[in-house]
Amino acid sequence: MNFTFNAYYTLIAAVIVLLIGKFLVNKIEFLRRYNIPEPVAGGLVAATISTFVYNFWGHSITTSSELQTSFMLIFFISIGLSANFAKLKEGGKSLFIFLFVVSGFIIIQNFVGISLATLLGIDPLIGLIAGSVSLTGGHGTAGAWGEILETKYAIEGAMALGMAAATFGLVMGGLIGGPLAKFLINRYKLASEKSRKEDDLKNEKVIDEFVPFEYPQEVRLITANSAISTLALFAACLAFADFMTNFAKGSALELPTFVWALAGGVILRNVLENIFKIEIFDRAIDVFGNASLSLYLAMALLSLKLWQLSNLAGALTVILVSQVLIMILYAYFVTFRTMGKNYDASVLAAGHCGFGLGATPTAVANMQAITNMYGSSHKAFLIVPLCGAFFVDLINATVIQTVLKFFE
Repeated sequence: MNFTFNAYYTLIAAVIVLLIGKFLVNKIEFLRRYNIPEPVAGGLVAATISTFVYNFWGHSITTSSELQTSFMLIFFISIGLSANFAKLKEGGKSLFIFLFVVSGFIIIQNFVGISLATLLGIDPLIGLIAGSVSLTGGHGTAGAWGEILETKYAIEGAMALGMAAATFGLVMGGLIGGPLAKFLINRYKLASEKSRKEDDLKNEKVIDEFVPFEYPQEVRLITANSAISTLALFAACLAFADFMTNFAKGSALELPTFVWALAGGVILRNVLENIFKIEIFDRAIDVFGNASLSLYLAMALLSLKLWQLSNLAGALTVILVSQVLIMILYAYFVTFRTMGKNYDASVLAAGHCGFGLGATPTAVANMQAITNMYGSSHKAFLIVPLCGAFFVDLINATVIQTVLKFFE
């Protein structure tokens, strides 16, 4: 028997899942160390309980799809609204080189996933899910594409596969980044380039008015006026995404609604700020974006049907382990060398491992572990958040959409 939660009960259940996740992350060192998001921690507990209930009593839960989709779109809009193209100048030539390196890895990641899935005798699109959809994309992208792959391409359990792969990638991205960078630093004797006294590190103060959205633990000071103004931006982007989805249906411009939502945020942010000189409230965008992602993930994980993965567990494990090995080799032979084969390049390699398998916060945590030990890397901390928090999503969406056209 399947129980369908309406919007009210879905929201209540999602909040309970988030509270459970917060409790677990605060109490369990492993979850804190590898930056496992609270909705993922709580959601996996909920999904495990749901599987137990289904196996013994045959009951399952379906959450409100409308509410879930709305929160997903708001999250992607927040990414778009956080994209200020004026910051591209700060990144300079190195940012574009790093974007080229990241783009190459996304293509390789999908090639490896699809090829291994084909060799293992399963649907090639499962390899795409275990590729950049869930690894470079993370939980948010895995959920968005999972829904499309289930409805349009009839991939049963695509959402569950994506969430499982994204969680695996999140942990592995945190495990391999630091050790790889340390190996590079020691092998090529790079520590002397950036080594600084511990006292200097303690006394250094960097004041930044803008706090990127990928740091949800930071306190944001927002007002009712800024919240209402920001809600107006989200509403405009939602309307744009809905209009473009219907307008482009059946044409060469047909894209998933969340891609149009992200694009709408990018266009609106830069038109208002750079042309009309209207101030954008980044803190409010961050709050709404992070809250929406947490609620969306909690709802998505609540309705996961883990029993659908039983027949694919072995093949999925082979693909994911292979992806980890490919990430290590690519970061070592391509990212590190292309970015200059110096200390900054080693920190960038650690960051690439973080969001190439997991998410931007994992990348930042990897880099912090290295710079706390060997010294600062201003270039890495400028490039990775810019790339991992926004540009990689656009590149990834383009690559995934191109690959899917070959399976239509």
